[in-house]
Parts: sequence; C-alpha cells; structure tokens
Amino acid sequence: MKIITSTKDLANFCNAAKTFDFVTVDTEFLRETTYWPILCLVQMATPEDAVIVDPMVEDIDLTPMFDLFQDKSVVKVFHAAKQDIEIFVKLSGNAPQPVFDTQVAAAVCGFGDSISYDNLVRQITGTQVDKSSRFTNWSHRPLTDKQLTYALGDVTHLRDCYTHILEQLEKKNRLPWIEAELAALMDRHNYLVQPEDAWKRLKMKVNRPRDLAMMKELAAWRERKAQQQDVPRGRVVKDDAIYELAQQQPTSPKAFDRLRSFSKGFGRSSSADEIIKIVTQVQKIDKDDLPKVPRKPNGPSPKGAIGDLLRVLLKAVSESEGVAPRIIASSDDIDQIVLDSNADVPALSGWRRDVFGDKALAIKNGKLALGATPEGIVPIKVDLEVND
Repeated sequence: MKIITSTKDLANFCNAAKTFDFVTVDTEFLRETTYWPILCLVQMATPEDAVIVDPMVEDIDLTPMFDLFQDKSVVKVFHAAKQDIEIFVKLSGNAPQPVFDTQVAAAVCGFGDSISYDNLVRQITGTQVDKSSRFTNWSHRPLTDKQLTYALGDVTHLRDCYTHILEQLEKKNRLPWIEAELAALMDRHNYLVQPEDAWKRLKMKVNRPRDLAMMKELAAWRERKAQQQDVPRGRVVKDDAIYELAQQQPTSPKAFDRLRSFSKGFGRSSSADEIIKIVTQVQKIDKDDLPKVPRKPNGPSPKGAIGDLLRVLLKAVSESEGVAPRIIASSDDIDQIVLDSNADVPALSGWRRDVFGDKALAIKNGKLALGATPEGIVPIKVDLEVND
C-alpha cells in the first residue's frame, strides 16, 4: 500500500497519471464541528497504480495534484462527487476538469437514484465493501491498516465501476443524457456559497414581504458568521430560529426570552445584539422596496389530478427506460409543466422531452391517456373525434 507523504512522490504519481485516460479520486474528511471541511486523505488510482495521499503531513504541497485535476486529457472519476469537489474548490479555487460521477451515470443505466458506492460495487463486481471504517476519525494519526485498506478500496473498485458504466453509456448512446449534470459538477460557482443567497437553502416559507426581507438578511448574517468562525450554520442559529426571528422580529434583549428557539439569556449575547440591529434595519425599509412574495399560481394546482397523472407517467417512463425519475424530471419540473406548457424546465428540452416531456404535454392537453396493462402503465393515444 503506497502512502504519499512528500511533494516529490506526489508529483511523480501525478505525472504518471497524466499518461492515462482516467484517474479515480476520493477523499476522507471531517466536518462535524466546522463550516469548511477538513481534508484528511486523498485517494487516487490509475488503471495500474493506487495511492493514498496524506494532506495533513507538514510541508506537503498539493499543487501537483491540482495540476493533474486541471489536465483535460485525464478524466477525474468520482462517486457522489459534490462534497469532494467542494473541498478542492476551497483549496485550489478550481473544480477538477473533466469530471465523471458514477452515481450520476448509474442513474441512467438502471441502477436507480443516488445508489451508494458499496451497492454499486457489489452489483458490478460482486465485492462486498467493508463499511466499518467509514465514520472513524480520519484526522487521527497514525491511521490503522483497516482504515487505509477501506480508503484505498474507494478508488480501486471505482475503476471497475467506471469502465462498466462507461461501456453501458456508450452502448446505449446515453452519454449526452448526463452532460448537464456533469457540467454542473465542474462549475466552481456552484460550490461558492454567497451569503446573499443563503436564504434559498431554507425550506420554510413566509407570506409577508417584510418577513421575507427579514429572512434573507438573517440567513446572510448567519452564513457570514458561520464562515468567519468556521462552525456549522446550526451552531450560530438553527433554521427554525431564522424562521421564528423573521416572523417575531425581536427589537430588545428581553424579547428573545419569549422565543422558543432561544435559551434564556441569549438576548444578552453579542449575536442577539447583531440580530436586533438587522431587525431594526429591515423594519425601516420602505414598503415599495421590499421583496415580492411569489403569488400562488392561478389555474390547476400542480398537486392536483393533472400533476398526479404526470407523476405516474414519470414513474412509467423511468421503469421503461431504466433511468432514475429524478434525472428525467424533478417535482418542480412537473409543477411548472402543469402551470405552463411552455415552461423553461429541463424536462421540456433535449432527450428528456423526447422520453417524457412531449408525453406529459399530450396528457395535460387530453391527447394521451395512461392505461394499465400486465406489462405496466403505458401511454395510450386518445381519439378526440366523436361520431354522430
């Protein structure tokens, strides 16, 4: 087992890796108590070699690895790549190019939605991955042989998964089906969380413009504070606390004692003082300058019968094509199609329109029906002509 602890050895491996078509990559990191992930290990494998890089070794320079990640002649293969790539964007400023994600690709090859790495390995290679080391402390040194074996397996089995899935994609001509998802993974801007956009992560909804303005400002404040202190967002204030603050809008330390989301005495903290200043500022915003709360759409409800029919169609198409439903159309896509036949959504463009979008519009417009057969749900063309 090769463990790289020097810049020279890392450069030698990365230079050798540039002679191959692909390199598989994985990381081990910690994030339970921090905002930014702490990189503990990087595992990489070419078709002929596999190594573990220890980034926690003093004086090691990861530049050779980042140079490899920008070499467009070598595909960087991940499984569930987002968190790994986020780390590399934070450390180097760039996302690896080009990227292939076996979890994304597996979703259009009949393996289901968001398949785990160990399940994918088992289905493709028949190997049972030992998961007992997954949640160990990867920052502790020395690492055990069991940890190292587990970590290396994350990239050695991935080689077989990649070649198998790539063959399936090429055979079925489905590489274009995942181009958008892979492009999004390679866009560094998708990993840079701007405090001004932090409110979009919140699932709670408000009905008044001033409450929405309050939520936006409070979410941005929390994001900046979490980044500055390098702590999880929930350590600053939790999501439900943001929602309560936006509605109750406390303007004095004592007002926090009446809020369920805060412990007694929080009103005397520096954070409470900052929140009060935000509340006061938002309360002064002119009514005409407040953000608009989206109105409830007119027409058929996206959650009504038409939406239900389209969701049944999606399930039927998914089973027929061997593609995870989420890859074909999101729930929001279906909602938008119900409201607008010309909605600007992925499900109404490209290959998704061919396999699902056109049928969805035909059902919505009464030109197609769904029938139950022994083989499953199938679309049936509707004859709109009426004979006297």
